[in-house]
Amino acid sequence: MCGRYALAASSPDLAKWFRIDETINFTPRVNIAPTEIVPAIRQGPDGLRELIGLRWGLIPYWSHDPKSGARAINARMESVAEKPAFRDPFRKRRCLIPASGFYEWKKVGRARQPYLIYPRDGSIMALAGLWDRWESPEEDPIESCTILTQDANELVRPLHDRMPVVIAPADYDRWLDRRVEDPGVLKSLMAGAPEDLLAVTPADPAINSVRHQPEKKEKGLFDL
Repeated sequence: MCGRYALAASSPDLAKWFRIDETINFTPRVNIAPTEIVPAIRQGPDGLRELIGLRWGLIPYWSHDPKSGARAINARMESVAEKPAFRDPFRKRRCLIPASGFYEWKKVGRARQPYLIYPRDGSIMALAGLWDRWESPEEDPIESCTILTQDANELVRPLHDRMPVVIAPADYDRWLDRRVEDPGVLKSLMAGAPEDLLAVTPADPAINSVRHQPEKKEKGLFDL
């Protein structure tokens, strides 16, 4: 499960990290929640990477109800090639969701303590994502996304049994390449984060509210 994450990088940071020339304007946020517009990297019509904004919660192109996306914030990697909502995007419409870390919770007494799981070296993670475009004669088109998950590793397992799939930088191009449709090849790219990539730290319980959006400090990342 991945229901909340953070991205401390600015638009220029993302452009440099993912080698993109043109970017959308994105304000770093510590508390990104479902149904919000999030930055994502996909392969553009010219074959080059592009940074776009997608609504978090995938709405299949064939859906009759755009509200269905609120429930489809995650897709299990084990079944993504067979599920009707995800199998076409898995073959043809994959993306990368940049993140500085993601949150999981642990119950402490009556309270829920959030924890941030983040790269030890302070780099940007690329979470495996899928996207789709929903159109209706009555409403504006909506492009949306979901984040793939897998069994948690030893670091995350005490907090939750699932975690986002992290794509290695060396595999960015193959993951985004629309010509790659073989489920076996695609699943080989979802090996998961190495055990020594991530660290975990308690976060401010104010994160429990999606309205909590602390400002970025001049030095360091966010006040978590």
